[in-house]
Amino acid sequence: MSTVQTIHDVPVLRCAVEGEPIRSEQDALDLIGDAGYQGAQWVVIPVERLDPAFFQLQTRIAGDIIQKFANYRLGLIVLGDVSAHTATSTALRDFVRESNRGRQNWFLADEDELVARLAG
Repeated sequence: MSTVQTIHDVPVLRCAVEGEPIRSEQDALDLIGDAGYQGAQWVVIPVERLDPAFFQLQTRIAGDIIQKFANYRLGLIVLGDVSAHTATSTALRDFVRESNRGRQNWFLADEDELVARLAG
């Protein structure tokens, strides 16, 4: 179940760790609709909820999902340890680094990093 939480005056839809894997553009659209309905500006997805194919850039799943969030001007935060995935893919490691430099989608390691980034 997803819940909305306000962090530093920013409404955030937080996906539960438990639940169906997020693996498609339709799954992203469902989250975007839920976030929009509840007034969230960001969606936080735990790493555990993402289908492993998300982290294989050649599948284009990550790009398709992230693009949907960008189209709807909604931020996406992948929360959790992605080091096992980035250790095996230079392209993914570069993608994560570049994403974290931007303002649209971030890969954050833990709750402290999430709160700090939303603080401004």
